[in-house]
Amino acid sequence: MFEHRSSPVLPRRQFISRMRRSILFSSGIAGVTLMVGMLGYHSLENMPWADAFANASMILAGMGPLGNLNTEGGKIFAGFYALFCGLIFVTVVTILIAPLFHRALHKFHCEMCNEKS
Repeated sequence: MFEHRSSPVLPRRQFISRMRRSILFSSGIAGVTLMVGMLGYHSLENMPWADAFANASMILAGMGPLGNLNTEGGKIFAGFYALFCGLIFVTVVTILIAPLFHRALHKFHCEMCNEKS
């Protein structure tokens, strides 16, 4: 996916394009996760779409639910959804910082090779 260590560092324009792809991909993952949460709250707790959005987005952001849950199905869903959102958070952050981390290591490696020559 990224350039090999023997390749030169990507030009800034191509790197920005890579970062845009990472941002779009992570936004897509977060959006699908948000839709799953909204659908779960809407169907299991009979919440209106606005309340389902608010609860799902608050859990996805790590803040916790806004209102009380009334059904056992809703409570179980909220528990699993919260655990799932924790994994999604780690995944999204990893996708976002991977190009930055790779570029920093690649630049460091290129500088080390230039010093040895």
